[in-house]
Amino acid sequence: MFLDYKPTWMVAKITQLTAADLRRQGIKAILTDLDNTLIAWDNPTGTTEIKTWIQQMQASGIPVVVVSNNSAARISRAVKSLKVPFIARALKPLSIGIRRAKVQLKLSNDELIMVGDQLITDMIAANNSGVRAVLVRPLIKTDAWNTRINRFLEKFLMRRLRRRHPELQWKERLDG
Repeated sequence: MFLDYKPTWMVAKITQLTAADLRRQGIKAILTDLDNTLIAWDNPTGTTEIKTWIQQMQASGIPVVVVSNNSAARISRAVKSLKVPFIARALKPLSIGIRRAKVQLKLSNDELIMVGDQLITDMIAANNSGVRAVLVRPLIKTDAWNTRINRFLEKFLMRRLRRRHPELQWKERLDG
């Protein structure tokens, strides 16, 4: 059961993922959660750092696709300046949104990663769909009201996961 929550990798933030590291892992596209992973949930325009990172990924031929439980209207407003495609109403922790993105991208599970800040939604969705998962720290310490319960439960889940899997440590990049 706890393996459903287990990330493949843990990096502090999404911008630490590099095209070179992704290529070494055979990854051709990044699926990412929106709130507190790509952008702060209360800052819908994103930062210069994230915009530069997305441009670098796109220039390297690695598309970034937002897979979010939010409505299409909410995501559209948030990613307008980022110019990335998205899958709305992904229904995470179910794998529906990830499967839809995989079909659109015409890639296999081994060629994708799912990046997110939550064990209970993002990591379970990735693991249930057979896609490798990257857990990142939330961009800010506050959350929308509907995420606070998950954060409380995740503290206990992470403690248990780390006891069973001491290799789960925050890294600077995928390769180390």
